[in-house]
Amino acid sequence: MDLGLAGKKALVTGSYRGTGLVIAKALLLEGVDVFVHGFETDEVAGAIDEIGGGIPVVGDIRTDAGAAAVLETTGDDVDILVNNYGTAAGGRWDTLEASQWVEMLETNVLSAQRLIRGYLPAMRQRSFARIINLGTAGSTRPNARNPHYYAAKAALANLTVSLAKDVAGTAIRVNIVSPGMILTPEVQASYLARGKKNGWGETWEEVEPHFVADIPIRRITTREEVADLVVFLASARSDAIHGQNLRIDGGVSDFM
Repeated sequence: MDLGLAGKKALVTGSYRGTGLVIAKALLLEGVDVFVHGFETDEVAGAIDEIGGGIPVVGDIRTDAGAAAVLETTGDDVDILVNNYGTAAGGRWDTLEASQWVEMLETNVLSAQRLIRGYLPAMRQRSFARIINLGTAGSTRPNARNPHYYAAKAALANLTVSLAKDVAGTAIRVNIVSPGMILTPEVQASYLARGKKNGWGETWEEVEPHFVADIPIRRITTREEVADLVVFLASARSDAIHGQNLRIDGGVSDFM
């Protein structure tokens, strides 16, 4: 299937590691010119070496100055903005300070808002543009712990719908991808250690079934699967998908 992405330009925030790195690589394989973003020059250079391509861009998008630096580097000719950057943080209702709630909003919401605002005027004039935010299935199924993180991601999902309504009538398509648990190297290593300790086996094939009983597909979603969904949403093939929260969590969320 030709996704028609060759020659497009994309920025994937936080693509120096993790799921963002895999998304950047998947877009590269489709012929996209990808801006690989991070907070430090060395980490971005390492990511580009690992995936075999990309254009470095550095800036702390949790701040106005850092976001401005990213916008200056990329210019306004970004066709695809993937707001992948975001982090979770531990915390409980009884101990979280207001400053920690603000930090989660800066990290998971305003980091995206700054770039959207920066690219939006030029995107409105294009015949093709995509904005894809990365959320979490937990934004609609929050746990008791880490409420500031889940609230921030819920705000990102709400932002996505508002933006989709605002750009109606243009060629911009706006969506949010909400994974559940993702099989990162860190998750796999942690579960393997727990599995070995419990005597469940030495390999991932032996250990994984003990942790996925509540996941309908009986396995953990991979980073590559998340990247494939993002790449599809970035393409012209997804033109009728707009303002949607696409959950990729193995069926953990309610089916309706």
